[in-house]
Amino acid sequence: MSVATPAIPVTPAVPAAIRPAAPADLPAIARLCAAHAAFEGAAPVPADLASRLERALFGPNPRAWCLVVDRGGELLGYASWSREFSTWQGADHVHLDCLFVAEPHRGEGWGRALLDAVKDAAEAQGAAEVQWQTPDWNTDAIRFYHRAGALGRPKVRFSLPL
Repeated sequence: MSVATPAIPVTPAVPAAIRPAAPADLPAIARLCAAHAAFEGAAPVPADLASRLERALFGPNPRAWCLVVDRGGELLGYASWSREFSTWQGADHVHLDCLFVAEPHRGEGWGRALLDAVKDAAEAQGAAEVQWQTPDWNTDAIRFYHRAGALGRPKVRFSLPL
C-alpha cells in the first residue's frame, strides 16, 4: 500500500530584471563596486562613493550611466559606462567601465544580459562601438567576452594620479 505524499507548496522565486539605476540604489551600487574592486585586487573604493556616483549618474549633466540587476530590491550586479570619443575613428564610443555580478549569481546569465543591455544603450546613444578592459589574469572574464563576440586588443593601461 502506498501512502500519498502531501504536496509541498512551491513558492516561485522572486524574478530579477535589468533596469536603470535609481538614486535609491546608490548605497547598494557602492557595495557592489567595493566587492568588484576587492575581486580585482584594486584599492578600496572611496568612503563617499555613493555621493560621488550620485553627481555622475543623476546630476544635471550626467557623465555616466548605470544598469542594475534587481531581484526584489536586492541588487545582484551592475554595469556602468560613459561616452568617449575616438580620434582614430572620428566617432563616439561607449566605455564600459564596470560589469560585475556578485559571486553567488555568476553563471545565471546576468553578465551577458548586462552586456547586451549596455550594447543596446550604446546604440541608442549613437555610439560606434563599446570598449572596455579586464585584468589579464581574469581568464573567466576573457572567455566570457570572447564568447560574447568581443575582440581583444593587447594594450597596457596607464594611470597618472593628479
